[in-house]
Amino acid sequence: MNHYYSAFAAITFILSMSANAQSDGALTPNLISKLQDGYEMDAGDRIRYNAVTNNAINNLALNRRIIAGEDGHFSHKIKTKGVTNQKSSGRCWMFAGFNVMRPKLIQERGLESFEFSTSYLQFWDKMEKSNLYLEDIIELRDADRLDREWLLINEWMVGDGGWWNYVTGLIEKYGVVPSSVMPETHSSENTSTMNKVLDQLLRTQAAAILKENQEGSEIKKLRKLKEKGLQEIYRFLAINLGEPPTEFNWRYEAKPKSEDKNDDKTNEIEVANAKLSGFKSYTPQTFYQEFVGVDLNEFVCLYNDPSQEIGAHYRFERARNIAGQDEMHFANIEMKEMKEIAVKSVLANEPMWFAVNMGVDQSTEHGLMQIDLFDYETLFDVNLDLSKAERSRFGSGASNHAMVLMGVDLKDGAPNKWLVENSWGDSKGNKGQWTLYDDWFTEHVYTIIADRKHVPEATLAIFKQDTKVLPAWYPGAKGIDAKGIDANLSD
Repeated sequence: MNHYYSAFAAITFILSMSANAQSDGALTPNLISKLQDGYEMDAGDRIRYNAVTNNAINNLALNRRIIAGEDGHFSHKIKTKGVTNQKSSGRCWMFAGFNVMRPKLIQERGLESFEFSTSYLQFWDKMEKSNLYLEDIIELRDADRLDREWLLINEWMVGDGGWWNYVTGLIEKYGVVPSSVMPETHSSENTSTMNKVLDQLLRTQAAAILKENQEGSEIKKLRKLKEKGLQEIYRFLAINLGEPPTEFNWRYEAKPKSEDKNDDKTNEIEVANAKLSGFKSYTPQTFYQEFVGVDLNEFVCLYNDPSQEIGAHYRFERARNIAGQDEMHFANIEMKEMKEIAVKSVLANEPMWFAVNMGVDQSTEHGLMQIDLFDYETLFDVNLDLSKAERSRFGSGASNHAMVLMGVDLKDGAPNKWLVENSWGDSKGNKGQWTLYDDWFTEHVYTIIADRKHVPEATLAIFKQDTKVLPAWYPGAKGIDAKGIDANLSD
């Protein structure tokens, strides 16, 4: 009897210890019971329950007062023609880069429309990212397989995402071509399967490199293996995207402007007097020089992240798509100054590349970005207030989508709202454009790319400081649309 009693006491003691251990922060039966007893659905919650369970939350939370108050006017708009469409891909950073250059080319050459080939730059982006991934494998070949950097490079290998320096690096190395020279393909516009297969192909090559390393081979031999793998990557991309041209012939039709600006028949005159240029041979580099000719080194990245030191020079570790390329650098500045620089750019008729946290308080249907556009707090009777710095600390505040500022509405000299050109086609927003209210700019704009001439000398001097390094897993560091965010939002 004593034997059984001792066994029972031991089991009781173990269960008691387990319960005590569980009580330190665990969702215990007692706590669950307390939560259940503390809630009784009142009339207000019953109405919310009936509404939410029978309707889309965003339809219920949409603030109609904001929708009704939008007049669609701007005190200054940059002229452009056409709207681009990245389709189901995460190339917004690339489209935004081209959309900064497009209006000037259209205006100067008198074109009805023009688009750069994103599939051309996409091809070389994938090639460079593939090479970079395999170089990272060689660099970290002896790393612990649970090392955070190792896990990161194998999580995001050749994704669609990028930064402004990805655009500039690619253009400086490979130039640009018109869309007609290398048009879009199904894979360029719908990248999911292509990326999945490419990832697997690269992992196969990485495994071969690691096996060779385990056998004691020198780096020279590992890079020889990498070169063989890159040949296979080139072939794969050529099948999906087409082979990029090294030289091409191109001509364009210019529409000269009518002398009489008040002539209602201007369009007819322009068509009648259309001037067709002669065929000319170009390389991607000479085409860029002749038709764009912008010194991309004159642009700097300005950031607003209040969770980090303002007035400091930062770089995102591993934020690059080309091996040996400099990583993404930026000066962290006050929002007030960021807006002042953005206004200068727009008033100078210079479109501005910028990046935002697109998943908050924006309506694709209405083409609006404004704080409390969706009033979840009232709908659910909850407090959802977080500062921009707090959102950054919790990983919910960072750049995930790039677009172009194309206009501003000034009220008493200060911006009231901004005109935004997106790359989701003309069926989204207001025929491809969004109205971004200034309070939304404050909270959800993180990045602008500015011409040095619009930036105060004191701010440019920040780039002479030693850089503070933010790790590759810092929010936004991996690149805009690192996980195809805008492709999802555009559906």
